Amino acid sequence: MYGWDTLVLLQHLLDEGLTKTAIAARLGVSRRVIYHWLATGQLERDVTEATMLRAMRPRATQLDPYQPIIQERLATYPELSAVRLFDEVRAAGYPGGMTQLRAYVARVRPRPEPEPIIRFETEPGLQAQVEFAEFKFPWGKRYALLVVLGYSRVLWLRFYPRQTLATVRTGLDEAFRYFGGVPRELLFDQMKAVITTDRRADGGKLLEHPEFLRFARHWGFRIRACRPYRAQTKGKVERPVGYVRGNFVYGRAFLGDADLDAQRLDWLDAKANARVHGTTKEVPRARFERDERATLQPVATRPYQPLVLPAQRERQPLRPLAAPIVAVERRGLSAYRALIEATEPMVPMEPMELVEEVAV
Repeated sequence: MYGWDTLVLLQHLLDEGLTKTAIAARLGVSRRVIYHWLATGQLERDVTEATMLRAMRPRATQLDPYQPIIQERLATYPELSAVRLFDEVRAAGYPGGMTQLRAYVARVRPRPEPEPIIRFETEPGLQAQVEFAEFKFPWGKRYALLVVLGYSRVLWLRFYPRQTLATVRTGLDEAFRYFGGVPRELLFDQMKAVITTDRRADGGKLLEHPEFLRFARHWGFRIRACRPYRAQTKGKVERPVGYVRGNFVYGRAFLGDADLDAQRLDWLDAKANARVHGTTKEVPRARFERDERATLQPVATRPYQPLVLPAQRERQPLRPLAAPIVAVERRGLSAYRALIEATEPMVPMEPMELVEEVAV
């Protein structure tokens, strides 16, 4: 067995034009070995592989002796910063700089396995998921309120100018009547109109808006909320947001809010709830009619009356019209006395009232 260095040198001597005898004497091998490599064509292949392997072989660096220290520290504390590790290996004698250490740390730092997203299916009539999505139209910004039944994937949506508690109440009222029933629970993200405070991450409680709690009791559903930064648990309604953007809004022309509302009703019935769903492999409306409609709670017999009436703008009292300002020239009595003395004697007249000049 000859090493790669010998084979590379053999190729170099052949390129120099030396004879096989001279090369054999130079390398201390027999001519038969050289003829064998040349006849079988293995010399060229092995020399090429040797060159590639030599190029791929990592170069020795000043950090090499300290790599076990870095690996051991990262295995115990995977979030240690490169700056902290640099200080530690410098204390151990590392003479190099930060650049190669930072690159090495980025390459070998343990990466935690991503938290698996477990798909869960809900039983018929149990849950609906609710979400707002923002859309921009030529006449202004609108917010789509989406409600999706968890089992059948039947979708309802409508566009509103604002994201308010009144919008959520009005939208859910229409959605329940569209479904023909009410699911037993509704799952929300951290929707401000519904969730006022969520301190479950700190061992606290979830606080719902009091007015919305009263609305939920009226309709008979429970309020559920995703934990902060865990919106993926609401995927059944997150994915339809993209579907609405791509299949309904994008590429369509709308004349205004009235036309937008009319087209969304046609789209819901003719497309969204009539297609084969990618997850269930069934048509949402057919799956709903077969399994879910009978499991929904009945629609409330009377409309919800909010405890707090919407604030009305107070009419401002009319301001009285201001009287026109008239400039009056004012003179002292001495001015009138001087004026009388400067004039010629006049025929005595009856005393008359002195009137000031008014400049209009």
